[in-house]
Amino acid sequence: MGIYDRDYARDYESGFRLSAPSTATLQLLLITVGVYVVQLLFPALTGMIELRWDWWSRPWEAYRLLTYGFAHDPNNVRHILANMLVLGIFGNYIEQRYGRSRFLFFYLSTIVISGLVWSLICTLQGAPSTVVGASGATTAIFVLFAFNYPHMQIQMMFLFPMPAWVAALIGVAMDVQGVIAQYGPIAFTVHLTGAAYAAYYFYYGAEATRSISEKFSGISLKSLKRRPKLRVHDPEEDEEDSLNQQVDRILEKIQKQGQDSLTWKERRTLERASKQYQEKRK
Repeated sequence: MGIYDRDYARDYESGFRLSAPSTATLQLLLITVGVYVVQLLFPALTGMIELRWDWWSRPWEAYRLLTYGFAHDPNNVRHILANMLVLGIFGNYIEQRYGRSRFLFFYLSTIVISGLVWSLICTLQGAPSTVVGASGATTAIFVLFAFNYPHMQIQMMFLFPMPAWVAALIGVAMDVQGVIAQYGPIAFTVHLTGAAYAAYYFYYGAEATRSISEKFSGISLKSLKRRPKLRVHDPEEDEEDSLNQQVDRILEKIQKQGQDSLTWKERRTLERASKQYQEKRK
């Protein structure tokens, strides 16, 4: 079987076609917006997926630790617009930096961890409440972006240009002030948990979760290729190894960004490798 006989390496047919979003960032965004539309059409859904402070008293409702992150306030469209704006702009940077599987793990685990901390604080304070929204995860994405690209210029509130690290610091300071002053119904503790988790992930968690995220995403394409441990030096084999390395990089790119992201040169490399593999099997 040649490389182009595999499902992930086939050229797309020409003409009009519909395909799923190629990035995890866009998929998360579309799912969250879709859930919001259903919330508007069926208001009872919000009560079924929001996170309640005492979910632990009903263990079968543990699913709410994840679902609340895909729900938003139906009466405040700015809530979902702000979160999806952050996800759409900065999520792609994080996904490209860490890869699809680790990005998904980071986003989803942030939602769960932020929900756990929030419910614990509510329980200790004896303050019954509910929470919805992806704010913890989007705060984490922005803070992680600031750690990775601290000097990149961004437009704070679309008006004030400043380095990313300054904007992140201002955002965290505002959340701290919100916790102290207890402004309105905003769950500032969720924001701060997301920011703290982003800092941990940047310094310690990224490498620690590599193996977990690889299991989460399935078997790596590299594991499909086997090479002998010992061999006699052969210039032709050196050339073959160089081609194999190029193929590995291209297949990883397809896995993360989709086949549409390939350049003409990368497609020609795959075709050349496919011919070699087919000749060996004759």
